[in-house]
Amino acid sequence: MSVVERIKEIENEMARTQKNKATSYHVGQLKAKLAKLKRELLTPTGGGGGGGGVGFDVAKTGVARVGFVGFPSVGKSTLMSKLTGTHSEVGAYEFTTLTTVPGVIQHKGAKIQILDLPGIIEGAKDGKGRGRQVIAVARTCSLIFIVLDVLKPMTDKRIIEKELEGFGIRLNKEPPAIIFKKKEKGGINMTNTVPLTKLTQEEVKAVLSEYRIHNADVSFKEDSSIDDLIDVIEGNRIYIPCIYVLNKIDQISIEELDLIYKIPNAVPICANHEWNFDELLETMWEKLNLVRIYTKPKGRLPDYDQPVVMTSQRASIEDFCDTIHKAILEQFKCAYVWGSSVKHNPQKVGKEHILQDEDVVQIVKKV
Repeated sequence: MSVVERIKEIENEMARTQKNKATSYHVGQLKAKLAKLKRELLTPTGGGGGGGGVGFDVAKTGVARVGFVGFPSVGKSTLMSKLTGTHSEVGAYEFTTLTTVPGVIQHKGAKIQILDLPGIIEGAKDGKGRGRQVIAVARTCSLIFIVLDVLKPMTDKRIIEKELEGFGIRLNKEPPAIIFKKKEKGGINMTNTVPLTKLTQEEVKAVLSEYRIHNADVSFKEDSSIDDLIDVIEGNRIYIPCIYVLNKIDQISIEELDLIYKIPNAVPICANHEWNFDELLETMWEKLNLVRIYTKPKGRLPDYDQPVVMTSQRASIEDFCDTIHKAILEQFKCAYVWGSSVKHNPQKVGKEHILQDEDVVQIVKKV
């Protein structure tokens, strides 16, 4: 029996099983089995057929990478060519783009790589079409645009989310606050700082026994589900922010547009007429969480034309120096900072200081 068939069998059994106290151990085991089988799909064994295929591995450029994911013919290629000026094969029929097409967009002084990925078809996570390679590239993105046709119902959105979830991509979610540590002996020790309403101790034991883990400390810092625990044990999940880009709004009424605005993380646009691109780019900037830092040579005005762009997770003075040139840190004495990250302007700081968007920095070298 193939992996896909075994997955189907377990999913059917889970659908048949009533969830109550008596079956919680069994359900926990089934969910863990399912996660292990899905991991086999993610990392196929053997030499053949698992390669990236034509044009799938794209060299990373710029400070961030945005991937366009969606069903064929929702307007991904049109949107990309309007945003970046890069030509991706455009057609009014399905499956026009067959390889990953990269482009670069300049926004607020930052170079952002845009990838037009081939259209996803249902069953991509099970290896249908070129779905597996498409989603493998999507895993390397800093942000995902799920491009949807506003006329086709939101079922498309659910199908794509399910395909990405199957590949270990978690959209608009934070990693679960669960601390999991294996140990040599002492059995299973489970603690929680908040009441657990979504899972029982039996389910936790069932999952751990399915992974052959008999000695571990598990600490829950939030009300987590069994799926969150499996994500932590698997350890190969990727948490990526996502924007739902609802294209072709020129074909709907104002009332329908008001309804669309109620969908969380959604931006309605019309790629053909370039409608609402400003909001799309602004939302993209917010989700990417980038910071612009301006350099100021001694005795001169700051250079506002070419900021140094970094992610807010890595925005210390040390990261800033590294981004410009590795050799700067060797001669680093201190830095003067103007902006929102300091209490008074300028302020003398060390290399551990964390910078904020639009700060101005002057580096002082050792004499």
